Amino acid sequence: MTKLGFTTRQVHSDRMLNTPEHGGVHSSTSNSVLFEFKDAQGIIDAFQGKRAAHVYSRSSSPSVAALQNMLNELEGGVGTLCYSTGMAAISSTLLALLKAGDHLIVSQYLFGNTRSFFETIKDFGVQVSFTDVTDIEQVKDAYQPNTKGVYTETVANPVTQVADLHAIGQFCEEKHMLFMVDNTMTPPPVFYAKDVKASLVFCSLTKYIAGHGNVLGGAVVDTGNFDWTKFDNLKTAYQVADTAQWGITQIKKKGLRDLGATLAPQSATAIALGMETLDLRLSRSQHNAMQLATFLDNHPKVSKVFYPGLADHPQHFMAREYLKGGYGAILSFDLIDGADPVAFLNEMKLVICATHLGDNRTLALPVAPTIYFENTAEERELMGISDTMLRISVGIEDTQDLIADFEAALNTI
Repeated sequence: MTKLGFTTRQVHSDRMLNTPEHGGVHSSTSNSVLFEFKDAQGIIDAFQGKRAAHVYSRSSSPSVAALQNMLNELEGGVGTLCYSTGMAAISSTLLALLKAGDHLIVSQYLFGNTRSFFETIKDFGVQVSFTDVTDIEQVKDAYQPNTKGVYTETVANPVTQVADLHAIGQFCEEKHMLFMVDNTMTPPPVFYAKDVKASLVFCSLTKYIAGHGNVLGGAVVDTGNFDWTKFDNLKTAYQVADTAQWGITQIKKKGLRDLGATLAPQSATAIALGMETLDLRLSRSQHNAMQLATFLDNHPKVSKVFYPGLADHPQHFMAREYLKGGYGAILSFDLIDGADPVAFLNEMKLVICATHLGDNRTLALPVAPTIYFENTAEERELMGISDTMLRISVGIEDTQDLIADFEAALNTI
């Protein structure tokens, strides 16, 4: 399939990768929790990992397996696991791989809920250094002998800082560390994390992959870049014949099976359907985002716009190098001093005030008092979040309708 164009591959990936029953072009939704074995030896072999088979749908089901195949092809991985949410994918994977005494280097610009999880695992004895990932020297300075990996988003939410992905990937390879990249904001074809030596790629499928704001899901993809024989936290029981599968096997057993954040078959089917139009939706949203960012950047009631596509963005040239398929469709901006973000949002007629990303509809919310309410003022300042900041997830509406809505609301300030 790699010789076909991106959208062609997505439209046909289910039928070409999974061969649905009865000539269908979509895999059917399998609602069975249990799976029968006519020969009892079969269930024994499945439990012991001697054969691949669905045993109990908490660990696997045909519907979820079909989606995993599609996501694995999307990111060029050697193995993919799906979860009930993006946060479940992150937390289950890291709890499956880390132990007390390990150390992680983590982006200081992480999305609030993800940062909250990293604060939580400190209580379990995992050391975390929050670091400026736009500067490779600061990442290197944070390294310790017990460092197991680096975790970052491609483009930070909401201030859009761009991590120095290539340099971090090189450093992780030199130190035999995991390079963990959250690619939710810039999924293929915008960015291919495997190309910068990412080891594990995380994604909230709820966002751009599914795209329609009607289903939750998350995934982790093993790109095949990491040598798991050099990772000393792996249990002997999960060191299967193919060393490339060591990591994903332990993540499945200790993370998905034991913690149980299973993706429902119905959700897998909805996500797979949404994936078909991924590039079409992203292209439109990114076009709108660039036009909107430019409009806001020139408006007197806006003091600052944060979007990697703008030439004055601090990491614009880095973004231009890494994000081959566009600059994403998330932007934030600060209103002028004294402006009330709540009053501004209440004037919007088309844009929806909601906490979500990657929807077909344009969404907005005030950042500081919502998703970063639990952070102190000092922490928000370190992340670049002001009291008047608004985050925008740009949708696929007609561009002029979108700009007109912002213009009308700004004129009330």
